[in-house]
Amino acid sequence: MPKVRYGNKTIEYTFQPKEGLKSHYISVEKGDGVILKGKSIPEDLAHKLILKKATWILDKLELVSAIMDDDIVTGSRIQYLGRKYYVELFINNELDNIEIDFTESKFKVTLPKRLNEQSELKKAFAKFFKAKAKEKIAPRVRKWSKTTGLTFNELKFRQLEKRWGSCTSNNNIIINIEAVKLPFSLIDYLIVHELTHTKVKNHSKEFWAELSKHILNWKELDNQMYGMKL
Repeated sequence: MPKVRYGNKTIEYTFQPKEGLKSHYISVEKGDGVILKGKSIPEDLAHKLILKKATWILDKLELVSAIMDDDIVTGSRIQYLGRKYYVELFINNELDNIEIDFTESKFKVTLPKRLNEQSELKKAFAKFFKAKAKEKIAPRVRKWSKTTGLTFNELKFRQLEKRWGSCTSNNNIIINIEAVKLPFSLIDYLIVHELTHTKVKNHSKEFWAELSKHILNWKELDNQMYGMKL
């Protein structure tokens, strides 16, 4: 795997030849890391392309790492609304289920010893984040719909593998429950992005023109989310 040095950091990446592309582009994907795609080029030129976007790549790697499913133990940190919070586990055998309490500074997790397994903990956090996504994001979707005048049919929250959200042909908005781990600035961008698809179904100039009416710094926010295929 090719790699380059940027300051005191090493960036490893994979090159995927795509001869039909007019230009090269970089993505940072969960499980796959940094991927450079485009027509075949010498390795030194590929290195230059990676270094040109090094700051952006390192930011995306950090976010991907924060959102990935690491083991949940006392001392680990879990991403929520754009920040990482300390996790502390407490055993209480009188409980039947796992209880998660977010105290604004940490996650306090109380559970019986028999459920102290990663599969059970991850299942409990998935349930917690789905509930929090509905609580934190649903009101913002309604608010942005009213503000923009872009109406939708239904709002659904699901665990998506490769996308932050989508808008169906009949204008149902689907939000990845993982989105609740993002900062509100990116959550709002995601919401307006999907609401814009209720009017324009593709990513044509018309789409970006409509989006820019509601999010002035959409290019900056889109750049932050670009390549984040979860």
